[in-house]
Amino acid sequence: MPPTEWSPQSWQERPAEQQPSWPDRAELDRVLKELAGMPPLVFAGEARRLRGQLAEVAAGRAFLLQAGDCAESFTEFSADNIRDKLRVILQMAVILTYAAGVPVVKVGRIAGQYAKPRSAPTERVGDLELDSFRGHMVNDDLPDPAARRPDPKRLVTAYQQSASTLNLVRAFTMGGFADLSQVHQWNQQFVAASDEGRRYEQIAGEIDRALRFMAACGIDLGAEATLHQVPFYTSHEALILGYEEALTRRDSLTGDWYDCSAHMVWVGERTRQPEGAHLEFLSGVHNPVGCKIGPSVTADELLDICARLDPDRVPGRLTLISRMGATAVTETLPPLLEAVRDAGHPVVWACDPMHANTITSDGGRKTRRFDDILLELKGFFEAHRQVGSYPGGVHVELTGDDVTECLGGLGDILEDQLHLRYTTTCDPRLNARQSIDLAFRVAELLRG
Repeated sequence: MPPTEWSPQSWQERPAEQQPSWPDRAELDRVLKELAGMPPLVFAGEARRLRGQLAEVAAGRAFLLQAGDCAESFTEFSADNIRDKLRVILQMAVILTYAAGVPVVKVGRIAGQYAKPRSAPTERVGDLELDSFRGHMVNDDLPDPAARRPDPKRLVTAYQQSASTLNLVRAFTMGGFADLSQVHQWNQQFVAASDEGRRYEQIAGEIDRALRFMAACGIDLGAEATLHQVPFYTSHEALILGYEEALTRRDSLTGDWYDCSAHMVWVGERTRQPEGAHLEFLSGVHNPVGCKIGPSVTADELLDICARLDPDRVPGRLTLISRMGATAVTETLPPLLEAVRDAGHPVVWACDPMHANTITSDGGRKTRRFDDILLELKGFFEAHRQVGSYPGGVHVELTGDDVTECLGGLGDILEDQLHLRYTTTCDPRLNARQSIDLAFRVAELLRG
């Protein structure tokens, strides 16, 4: 376990990357004290339950689907948006479970993904040089100097919207919306009209027939909670460390520390410095944690990360999320897989096929090619088969809205169509049709 001298504040003794330049330190301290007195968003027992399910993934007996918004928005916060995002994730999980024959652990990038790392502290918008937009937890995306000034009060708004989102997600997943009898209802109209939507309807029909068969055999379907409710967990990048510290609580049952802002938190590619504040913070909380790794990571660096975040080699504790790029994954990933395997770390390996495949269109918009996303996923699975390890999950950015942000896929979105429904506050996301298509492709890869 982490050293006994660890505390929720110990990260403050380390260099912390990607932290906002808060203009009013006294106001920040007041806000963090307020957050520290608020109820936890999640509970330690829930995080332990997720760790147990991720242990099944690490053992090759389940699959991780981690999906949701690139950056959640204060302005697009609504029950419909939350429902539609959840619906797409549930559809993807049904496809993966039915087509690949493995349980799917469902983790949303939701109820806390309000901050984003940036490649530069400032950005140019027209003739203005502005502070970079760091997510609505920190500042606003409006092209105005005052709007871009970091505001600590936004941390409280992020907490409040996360609490409201969690409340609704729990109501949906435990109150009937996630019932397997609803699988047809999840198929949104613009998805149902597509080829992949029709493939999904075939699966839904087969599930219906299986349920009727079970009922005919005398099985009391109403008493089977697993048919009517689904465990659904939340996650986000633990970027703004003051916020994460303020929501860290000691579990009354075990005495261990848990970051109660989410069930799972991860450290990003830009903040995984070996002696940095982010790894220090994650090393002491007992949540399941993740780490993004790109093509620049060496085997020695990765083993150091594993030693810091999972010193006791606890199955389900650590998820390594590779983001290598479509052209680099087959060359760079196998040596890393071998190094972690030979060191005996029982990690979950997941693939983020989005972030290393971001390009800029001729019109200046960030986008991603669906074919590149698929190519990285294929390379990820191939690398695992080459080494003999288990490709345990996918980590994707998506929305339930019919956006035009990623090129190709169902509907064959072209560059001159990106502007039609490009609504992301940061990075481009898969729309619902592309997400369903991706789920079928991943299911095929899982089947081999």
